[in-house]
Amino acid sequence: MTTPYAELHCLSNFTFLRGASHPEELVQQAADLGYQALALTDECSFAGVVCAHRAIKEENLSLKLIIGSEFRHASGLYIVLVTGRKAYAELSTLITQCRRQAEKGHYTFTPAQLTDLQHCLLLWQPAEQEILSEYAALIRHFHQRLWLLGERTLDEFDAHHYIGIARWADTLDLPVVAASNVHMHHPSRHSLQDCLTAIRMN
Repeated sequence: MTTPYAELHCLSNFTFLRGASHPEELVQQAADLGYQALALTDECSFAGVVCAHRAIKEENLSLKLIIGSEFRHASGLYIVLVTGRKAYAELSTLITQCRRQAEKGHYTFTPAQLTDLQHCLLLWQPAEQEILSEYAALIRHFHQRLWLLGERTLDEFDAHHYIGIARWADTLDLPVVAASNVHMHHPSRHSLQDCLTAIRMN
């Protein structure tokens, strides 16, 4: 028997110059691997959700689709997940606000905006190693709806990131959830993903 698993951080090619696989490919691969659920969390966007939902229905896949979105800030990585209609409306509003505050193709986000979310779940990967008091309000607001995000990207920073996450978890008594920061559905897309990254980084 395989261990039940749900991937909670996944980008499709709708996250421009980052994701290297179509939503349809991602949900099919997740189903083939026996995942219970897949959270499609394109950056400040719901763009890939319709394609993913349609593929699950048309292929009759045994997979739950979780709707979410990723937000990046100097203070860290924030993954917002939807739990129902009210949460969907909240996250839709947040995405719209972030997009309207910036030029087309970009967005403006601050963690303070997350306090408008009353029904969403939050996965958080702080950028700082030290525990800062300025995040106390955010932590209180998401009481029992907040998890620290632990990911292994197999680079030279893995140990450094783990130490930071462990310190936050111990000091603030916050749970940690594992995810994989998925950018492709199969290793064969690695070259394409590298190419996209090179273009994005000039």
